[in-house]
Amino acid sequence: MCHSTDSRPPAPPIQGEVASHGQTELTAADGNRFLAYRAEPAEPNGRSVVILPDVRGLHPYYRDLAVRFAEAGFRTIAIDYFGRTAGLGDRGDEFDFMTHVKQLHSDHVRADARAATEALDGPVFTVGFCMGGAQSWRQAYEGNGLAGGIGFYGALRAIDEPRTGPGAPLLMLLAGADTATTPEQFASFEAALDRVGTEHEKVVYDGAPHSFFDRSYAEWADACQDAWRRILSFTERHSS
Repeated sequence: MCHSTDSRPPAPPIQGEVASHGQTELTAADGNRFLAYRAEPAEPNGRSVVILPDVRGLHPYYRDLAVRFAEAGFRTIAIDYFGRTAGLGDRGDEFDFMTHVKQLHSDHVRADARAATEALDGPVFTVGFCMGGAQSWRQAYEGNGLAGGIGFYGALRAIDEPRTGPGAPLLMLLAGADTATTPEQFASFEAALDRVGTEHEKVVYDGAPHSFFDRSYAEWADACQDAWRRILSFTERHSS
């Protein structure tokens, strides 16, 4: 898995009030009912985010992250992947996520992310981690009504390289010490994005571990804040 069971996301550089947050349910176009966690800022910045978690689905880390994005002004929905195979149950530390990851397909992610996108307004961006990071890039380079796709240390084995485009722009926030995806694999992915004309930015945090976006990793606090600033800049630049 991506983050440890007790990991929690770092705070954004902008910390406003959160008007509301809580668990909800959404329904995809294929009829799938799935868990989601929605957070609304007191002062919206006009942009929205769909969070695509790692393999654990809607773990408490991603519920907290939805609140963090709302603190930064984003209307936010974090989604779970496993409504089709695991129903609407808890996604805590005891959840057997790998059983359900093996049954997950990209078209499922697309349908559920689209339902969340349609439940928001303004320019909508996906933000994902590990498996979800790669899926975030895929949702964006396919278009899917998104303004852009942001991914932390995306596990490229979860997706195919783009073959058509251009789609929405990508922001790739990579860990220099990542072992899930090699630099060579990222280079091949970038070359594919270039071939189809999809705009992309890559930032590599030298020496950072695969799951560095964690408030308990004091040594990577600067990298976390830089990642937040880049997210804010990327979403602002691609909102018009």
